Amino acid sequence: LNLEIRAGERVGLIGATGSGKSTMVDLLMGLLEATEGRLVVDGQDMHDSDQPDLLNAWRATIAHVPQTIYLADSSIAENIAFGVPKHKIDMERVRKAASQAQIASFIEESDMGYDIFVGERGIRLSGGQRQRIGIARALYKQAKIFVFDEATSALDNSTEAAVMRAIEGIGEDHTIFIIAHRLTTIARCDRVIEL
Repeated sequence: LNLEIRAGERVGLIGATGSGKSTMVDLLMGLLEATEGRLVVDGQDMHDSDQPDLLNAWRATIAHVPQTIYLADSSIAENIAFGVPKHKIDMERVRKAASQAQIASFIEESDMGYDIFVGERGIRLSGGQRQRIGIARALYKQAKIFVFDEATSALDNSTEAAVMRAIEGIGEDHTIFIIAHRLTTIARCDRVIEL
């Protein structure tokens, strides 16, 4: 695979199960190192052993929404601002991310709001709600690169359409990768790559 991605591009990835879509984005995010070839960003090899900080800096620019969302047994706010100490969470940013991910109304209709505990691995939430919290987490991070790995697969059609509108509303200076099985999910991508 020889692939060049331009900053700000929306790239859709499709292919049969097992074709390598998730592996490709794992390589792209620097989670896996290729046995041959290189991951080059702005002319720099991300796996250059002489510059180990490059890979960490690269990973910090990426927000990943995997197929299965990990949720901690804590509040919705803490899960959206995942990894941020509770006293440093920007609640305005949490609300905005939740709204963009189409989960705010569910949260705000509850008496406990953003303080609702999700239970171990999000057991108190539906699959679609867990995925939307994962999407809100990515939006909260305000990354430059978003990777959505079948992130809307558990959503109904109308919710998926609303979430995709929110994803499309992410600024053009952000690069987006979307792995999907439904062609409607990648319909507005600049380029679609079939593996």
